[in-house]
Amino acid sequence: MKKALYYENLPDNIIKCTLCPQNCVIPPDKKGFCKARINIKGELFSENYGKVSSIALDPIEKKPLYHYHPGEHILSVGTKGCNLRCMFCQNWSISQSENVILEAITPAKLTEQAKKHNSFGIAYTYNEPFIWYEFVLDCARIARENKIENILVTNGFINEKPLEDILPLIDAMNIDLKAMDNEFYKKICGGTLEPVLNAIKKANKKCHIELTNLIIPTLNDSKETIEKLVDWIYVNCGKETPLHFSRYFPCYKMDLPITPLETLKRAEAIAKKKLKYVYLGNV
Repeated sequence: MKKALYYENLPDNIIKCTLCPQNCVIPPDKKGFCKARINIKGELFSENYGKVSSIALDPIEKKPLYHYHPGEHILSVGTKGCNLRCMFCQNWSISQSENVILEAITPAKLTEQAKKHNSFGIAYTYNEPFIWYEFVLDCARIARENKIENILVTNGFINEKPLEDILPLIDAMNIDLKAMDNEFYKKICGGTLEPVLNAIKKANKKCHIELTNLIIPTLNDSKETIEKLVDWIYVNCGKETPLHFSRYFPCYKMDLPITPLETLKRAEAIAKKKLKYVYLGNV
């Protein structure tokens, strides 16, 4: 464990975590919404610091990043926990479960692994990297010193100050824009939309970004919903921002039908009217 950043002390050893928009108020000996930050005697600690659930050498296209070091592999690493509760989560076994097998690693060791495998960078992925903030920050600093790049694969659900503090160390991001609908975020994901939009706009000014939208039948697949998403990207990020539409398959707590291929092709056609780079995933 390591003492966490971004929190406020309240009376009776209660803590308010200010890392993400959940802004959890955490009593002593309890964890926040993400299940990875714990209040110990009135101080907040990152319980998953230096603990890895998954590590692999992946194609950069798997992130997905199609316009960043195409054809190369990147050392990819994740831990446990998440600050959303997406009912369709593909990685729920590490993002939502408390019983995750973890192995210890240090920022220096992770950087050594990247160099050993001739990886141009480190991708913080698989679960939500922002709730691994302190470890990612330490790794990113050492990686940068060693001319190794830092990539985040994230839901973008982060408060403004932590985001601004880490962005100078980040070279690329894939951000999951789940829907242009706050009710979708509240009911299906346990979060809110506005912080994600804010994160996308800020990241777009500082590093390479690509966006992913998982299309789920009956929830975010209408023509109007897709048009709204595409219009927002066009206005706020520019027509050359790559957009990945991903096909939904039943997972975790959601059992809707698989997204029809025709739905993805319709979304692709809508997006290509305004955006230059549009891709279909899981097809």
